[in-house]
Amino acid sequence: MWSATSPAAQPTEPTNQRDGLTIIKERCAGCHIPEGNDSFSRISHQRKTPEGWLMTIGRMQNMRGLSISDEDRRTVVKYLSNKQGLAPSETEGMRYAIERRLNTIKPFSQPFSDMCTRCHTGARVALQRRPAQEWEHLINFHMAQFPSLEYHTLARDRDWLPIAMKQILPQLASQYPLDSKAWSDWQMARPQSQSLVGQWSFSGHMPGKGELAGIMDVASAGGDTFKVSIKGQYADGSPFNGDGSAELYNGYEWRGNVTIDGVTMRQVFAASKGGLEGRMFDKSHDERGLDFLAAHQGTPRLLNIQPGYVKAGGETEVTLIGSGLEGAPDFGKGVEVLEVVEQSPERIKVRLKAAANAQPGLRAVSVGTLKGPSLSVYSKIASVKVVPEYSVARIGEGGGSTPKVQGRFDAEAWGKGADGKPYRIGVFPAQWKVEAFDDHAKEDEDVKFAGTMQADTGVFTPGDAGPNPARKMSTNNAGNLKVIAAVDEAGKSLTGEGHLIVTVQRWNNPPIP
Repeated sequence: MWSATSPAAQPTEPTNQRDGLTIIKERCAGCHIPEGNDSFSRISHQRKTPEGWLMTIGRMQNMRGLSISDEDRRTVVKYLSNKQGLAPSETEGMRYAIERRLNTIKPFSQPFSDMCTRCHTGARVALQRRPAQEWEHLINFHMAQFPSLEYHTLARDRDWLPIAMKQILPQLASQYPLDSKAWSDWQMARPQSQSLVGQWSFSGHMPGKGELAGIMDVASAGGDTFKVSIKGQYADGSPFNGDGSAELYNGYEWRGNVTIDGVTMRQVFAASKGGLEGRMFDKSHDERGLDFLAAHQGTPRLLNIQPGYVKAGGETEVTLIGSGLEGAPDFGKGVEVLEVVEQSPERIKVRLKAAANAQPGLRAVSVGTLKGPSLSVYSKIASVKVVPEYSVARIGEGGGSTPKVQGRFDAEAWGKGADGKPYRIGVFPAQWKVEAFDDHAKEDEDVKFAGTMQADTGVFTPGDAGPNPARKMSTNNAGNLKVIAAVDEAGKSLTGEGHLIVTVQRWNNPPIP
């Protein structure tokens, strides 16, 4: 019960570099009982990512009346992320949520899927750790805060609460416990943040724009904070340059803000063994993002090959991206290096020729003793896939403050190896269009109203929000569309199809969806 004299409800006062424990004692101990050894009820019995702790404090502000300054909130998130975070292995497979890969479809076991992921991602659950009692508290919180959930789809047809308590609770306590060897080991082995200072060679790919590469300079700004400078370019020659800052949480969780050509982009990376891997995305449009992979100057590593394919009997120019690249590059059987066009420790550009009788399939690529990604050799494209296969775009703007959420697609070419098994060749240029997904969408003229597809990029921009008098019953510009990519293969057009739902605005947009 909050009161006017509760420390957490007192007016916020300016603070200067206070530590997280002091702030928790002042702002949180009015409700969370001190348990000794700097522990507090509820708070000290959970582990989460930085985003998870941010959501917890935000909920305390919105629902429990917590008054806390932005500076103090950042300090507490940092403190709790370091003291009660997750080990790198505990976030594997679930980072799609904090990296804002919103069109990811990840299966989970039943009845967990029916009970939990009908409302939010499974990663939102899997990116936290609690003992059994705390998982029980979480279930009870759901019942108290959202009493209508028992009447939702996949709940009203079953005894939701008994299933949650008797089946889901033991599963969560076993699968996501508070104490784990991974966490205790990580606390002992957690590296110093200053090991990240220096130059990083990076490779990336942005749907709708293509591949890019460059150098990211990281300078210490004190403690776990850094100044960041990026200089790179896309494969088409357009620049990818900018500056910003970053902070490291829990020894490996890199979070940055870098302004690239006037656009602020978030960096959500995992730092591990001289590498950085994750995603950069537009802070205001998280669907506009790129995969990011980097190697530290002190860690020899072959990161990527751009582009990653060559046609049998053909010649092409490719660029190897990495760090500490020394020695002759090798692309496997049937692939000859005609010329080394450019070579440095961070990039090697070569002209290749694949023999006319080269077997289709993947070739291991190496530079000296470094082994890295595969090169795809193909004689013909067998099929085309639209990636993502299923996507959601959202109408917006139209006089309102909520922005549109684009759909962004790649066309992946696939071949068949000598063994008849399919293998990924790579992303190819394509011509794009949308069609009505079914008869109902055709009848409602969804292609006309839902938005427009850029034919040469695979970027779909939805229509405006709000009622549209030109549509039947003045409905909005939502739609059900088929996304079609056409790739040219020796004068023949090969097509792939995806599914795009154009729906309404996203009003609730938490750090972990």
